[in-house]
Amino acid sequence: MASTGWGVIEYSQGRLRYINHGCITTTPENSRGERLLIIHKAFSKILKTHKPSEAAMENLFFGKNVSSAMSVAEAKGVLLLALTAAGLRTLELAPNAVKQAVVGVSKADKKQIQEMVRFLLGLKEIPSPDHAADALAVAICAAHNKMA
Repeated sequence: MASTGWGVIEYSQGRLRYINHGCITTTPENSRGERLLIIHKAFSKILKTHKPSEAAMENLFFGKNVSSAMSVAEAKGVLLLALTAAGLRTLELAPNAVKQAVVGVSKADKKQIQEMVRFLLGLKEIPSPDHAADALAVAICAAHNKMA
């Protein structure tokens, strides 16, 4: 809930093109409801600005940090609400499928993913913050699903 990454790419004629990325941030000084509202408003604005035709999100996965599951699920719900309100079909992808599509290895580490996102999108630097790089990786995986 503190940092929600997003990324926008274009996939056309078998090519990926970087559009934009960023992070929606909230602070613990705001109530849980206020933080969710901040995420919703910011994400809705991103959707209006970029007008995507499709969307993708990573499925929730919690190995060791189950305590954050509730707030992550709530933030994901807010994002799904905004996407559905915008009329977007949303593909949900498993984390290992994203790693496999971007790096070629389902157990790739964060650095490998970030470097491949940079390479595949022709960026000079690794996108930051890391949540935004993760979001771009999800977008790349969704594009790969369209190619298949």
